[in-house]
Amino acid sequence: MEVILLSDVDHVGLRGDVVSVARGYARNYLLPRRLAEEATPARVSELQKRDVLRARHEAKTADQAQEIAEALSGTVLRFEVKAGPTGSLFGSVTPTDIADEIWSTKKIRVDRRKIESDPLKRIGRYEIPIGLFEDVRVEVKTEVIPEGGALPSDEELAELEAAERAERAEQEAEAPEESIELEEILAEVDAADAAEAEAEPAEADEAAEPEAEAQPEWRADADAALAEE
Repeated sequence: MEVILLSDVDHVGLRGDVVSVARGYARNYLLPRRLAEEATPARVSELQKRDVLRARHEAKTADQAQEIAEALSGTVLRFEVKAGPTGSLFGSVTPTDIADEIWSTKKIRVDRRKIESDPLKRIGRYEIPIGLFEDVRVEVKTEVIPEGGALPSDEELAELEAAERAERAEQEAEAPEESIELEEILAEVDAADAAEAEAEPAEADEAAEPEAEAQPEWRADADAALAEE
């Protein structure tokens, strides 16, 4: 089943991407949580037009890319986020978030797919590599700060991360059977999704029949989530 992501989803894609996922995964996880919407031809066409417009703001030559690199090299992006006592985020700072912040603060358009970073899941200081044009690259300083607080020193950040690793290792050592059971359950879910996808071609044909024009209440939120400007 093809869907349009309304948010960055780990191991699936970035906001605005059209991706193919298992029908059960879409129905039971992505769609109910408003992380995606069905990829209808009309919506895909809208996204393609939007991508063309955004691309006009990106660097077209090495000289333009070099100017952007110089502007970004002195930039420090700051994200104030909710975090736990050991520095883990309740969520993450994604490549799309970084691209949005660059546009918001510098009015520079960067293709989020060229931001060479996994989602940031801990508070800390980072240098995010971005490929701007062929051999032109820049590393943008980024600070992920706990909400309502200050960013600890590098030594304190290392201690927090070590404490979290130790806590996680202790939890895993105490509950190995639960982990094995969870893996078995997930395997059963994957198998059920595969069986459902094979058994539903007729249902897909029926779903293709025209329906009422009424749009879901969250459609406006979906459009807003896909807009970066």
